[in-house]
Amino acid sequence: MAVDLTLNTVLLHRTDLEMDLVEHRLASFSQWPLTGNCKCTPERMAEAGFYHCPTDNEPDLVRCYVCFKELDGWEPDDDPFKEHSRATDCAFVQLGKKEHEMTRLDYITLQREGAKNRARKLYEVRVTQLDRAKREAKRELDRVRRNVR
Repeated sequence: MAVDLTLNTVLLHRTDLEMDLVEHRLASFSQWPLTGNCKCTPERMAEAGFYHCPTDNEPDLVRCYVCFKELDGWEPDDDPFKEHSRATDCAFVQLGKKEHEMTRLDYITLQREGAKNRARKLYEVRVTQLDRAKREAKRELDRVRRNVR
Protein backbone atom coordinates (compact mmCIF):
# COMPACT_ATOMS: atom_id res chain seq x y z
CA MET A 1 0.00 0.00 0.00
CA ALA A 2 1.39 3.38 -1.01
CA VAL A 3 1.86 6.07 1.61
CA ASP A 4 -0.26 9.20 1.19
CA LEU A 5 2.22 12.04 0.70
CA THR A 6 -0.23 14.82 -0.10
CA LEU A 7 0.71 17.98 1.76
CA ASN A 8 -2.30 18.01 4.09
CA THR A 9 -1.81 14.38 5.06
CA VAL A 10 1.92 14.89 5.59
CA LEU A 11 1.29 17.92 7.79
CA LEU A 12 -1.56 16.43 9.81
CA HIS A 13 -0.55 12.78 10.06
CA ARG A 14 3.22 12.96 9.49
CA THR A 15 3.15 10.27 6.80
CA ASP A 16 6.59 11.46 5.66
CA LEU A 17 8.46 10.60 8.86
CA GLU A 18 10.63 7.98 7.16
CA MET A 19 11.76 10.42 4.48
CA ASP A 20 14.70 11.48 6.61
CA LEU A 21 16.56 8.49 5.16
CA VAL A 22 17.78 8.67 1.57
CA GLU A 23 16.72 5.06 0.90
CA HIS A 24 13.10 5.87 1.79
CA ARG A 25 13.15 9.02 -0.31
CA LEU A 26 14.57 6.99 -3.19
CA ALA A 27 11.79 4.40 -2.83
CA SER A 28 9.21 7.18 -3.31
CA PHE A 29 10.48 7.68 -6.89
CA SER A 30 9.14 4.35 -8.21
CA GLN A 31 6.80 6.23 -10.58
CA TRP A 32 9.23 9.08 -11.44
CA PRO A 33 8.51 10.20 -15.01
CA LEU A 34 12.10 11.14 -15.91
CA THR A 35 14.46 8.25 -16.50
CA GLY A 36 17.53 7.52 -18.54
CA ASN A 37 20.29 9.99 -19.18
CA CYS A 38 19.23 13.01 -17.14
CA LYS A 39 20.50 15.04 -14.20
CA CYS A 40 17.39 14.55 -12.12
CA THR A 41 17.56 10.80 -11.61
CA PRO A 42 15.71 9.34 -8.64
CA GLU A 43 19.05 8.79 -6.88
CA ARG A 44 20.13 12.41 -7.27
CA MET A 45 16.67 13.70 -6.32
CA ALA A 46 16.73 11.64 -3.10
CA GLU A 47 20.30 12.69 -2.29
CA ALA A 48 19.23 16.33 -2.73
CA GLY A 49 16.65 15.86 0.05
CA PHE A 50 13.55 15.39 -2.10
CA TYR A 51 10.88 12.74 -2.07
CA HIS A 52 8.36 12.18 -4.86
CA CYS A 53 4.77 13.17 -4.02
CA PRO A 54 2.98 13.22 -7.39
CA THR A 55 -0.53 14.48 -7.97
CA ASP A 56 -2.81 14.01 -10.96
CA ASN A 57 -1.89 17.49 -12.20
CA GLU A 58 1.78 17.38 -11.13
CA PRO A 59 3.26 13.94 -11.86
CA ASP A 60 6.80 15.19 -11.15
CA LEU A 61 6.09 17.02 -7.87
CA VAL A 62 8.78 16.63 -5.23
CA ARG A 63 9.10 18.00 -1.70
CA CYS A 64 12.06 18.53 0.62
CA TYR A 65 11.73 16.52 3.80
CA VAL A 66 13.20 19.39 5.86
CA CYS A 67 11.96 22.70 4.42
CA PHE A 68 8.83 21.35 2.64
CA LYS A 69 9.72 23.27 -0.53
CA GLU A 70 7.81 21.79 -3.44
CA LEU A 71 9.08 21.77 -7.01
CA ASP A 72 7.62 20.46 -10.23
CA GLY A 73 8.10 21.00 -13.95
CA TRP A 74 11.38 19.10 -13.99
CA GLU A 75 13.39 18.97 -17.21
CA PRO A 76 16.09 16.33 -17.91
CA ASP A 77 18.88 18.91 -17.52
CA ASP A 78 17.63 20.26 -14.17
CA ASP A 79 20.09 19.65 -11.34
CA PRO A 80 18.21 18.83 -8.11
CA PHE A 81 21.04 20.16 -5.92
CA LYS A 82 21.11 23.46 -7.80
CA GLU A 83 17.32 23.79 -7.72
CA HIS A 84 17.19 23.02 -4.00
CA SER A 85 20.03 25.46 -3.26
CA ARG A 86 17.64 28.29 -4.13
CA ALA A 87 15.87 27.50 -0.85
CA THR A 88 18.54 29.37 1.09
CA ASP A 89 16.67 29.01 4.41
CA CYS A 90 16.64 25.21 4.18
CA ALA A 91 18.74 23.57 6.90
CA PHE A 92 19.44 20.62 4.58
CA VAL A 93 20.84 22.97 1.94
CA GLN A 94 22.81 24.93 4.54
CA LEU A 95 24.30 21.75 5.96
CA GLY A 96 25.53 20.69 2.52
CA LYS A 97 26.31 17.10 3.51
CA LYS A 98 25.30 13.76 2.07
CA GLU A 99 23.59 11.35 4.45
CA HIS A 100 26.72 9.24 5.03
CA GLU A 101 28.63 12.40 6.07
CA MET A 102 26.11 13.49 8.70
CA THR A 103 26.76 13.32 12.41
CA ARG A 104 24.11 12.57 15.03
CA LEU A 105 24.00 16.28 15.79
CA ASP A 106 23.39 17.06 12.10
CA TYR A 107 20.58 14.53 12.04
CA ILE A 108 18.98 15.97 15.20
CA THR A 109 19.35 19.51 13.86
CA LEU A 110 17.57 18.56 10.62
CA GLN A 111 14.81 16.86 12.62
CA ARG A 112 14.34 19.99 14.74
CA GLU A 113 14.29 22.29 11.71
CA GLY A 114 11.90 19.96 9.91
CA ALA A 115 9.52 20.03 12.89
CA LYS A 116 9.60 23.84 12.97
CA ASN A 117 9.00 24.00 9.22
CA ARG A 118 6.15 21.49 9.50
CA ALA A 119 4.45 23.64 12.16
CA ARG A 120 4.99 26.80 10.09
CA LYS A 121 3.64 25.15 6.93
CA LEU A 122 0.61 23.77 8.78
CA TYR A 123 -0.09 27.24 10.14
CA GLU A 124 0.09 28.70 6.62
CA VAL A 125 -2.25 26.02 5.26
CA ARG A 126 -4.74 26.59 8.09
CA VAL A 127 -4.69 30.39 7.61
CA THR A 128 -5.34 29.90 3.89
CA GLN A 129 -8.22 27.52 4.65
CA LEU A 130 -9.67 29.94 7.18
CA ASP A 131 -9.44 32.84 4.73
CA ARG A 132 -11.18 30.75 2.07
CA ALA A 133 -13.94 29.78 4.52
CA LYS A 134 -14.43 33.43 5.53
CA ARG A 135 -14.77 34.47 1.88
CA GLU A 136 -17.27 31.69 1.21
CA ALA A 137 -19.29 32.61 4.32
CA LYS A 138 -19.32 36.27 3.28
CA ARG A 139 -20.53 35.35 -0.23
CA GLU A 140 -23.27 33.18 1.23
CA LEU A 141 -24.29 35.91 3.68
CA ASP A 142 -24.41 38.45 0.84
CA ARG A 143 -26.53 36.04 -1.22
CA VAL A 144 -28.97 35.54 1.68
CA ARG A 145 -29.21 39.30 2.25
CA ARG A 146 -30.01 39.89 -1.44
CA ASN A 147 -32.75 37.26 -1.34
CA VAL A 148 -34.31 38.76 1.80
CA ARG A 149 -34.83 42.14 0.16
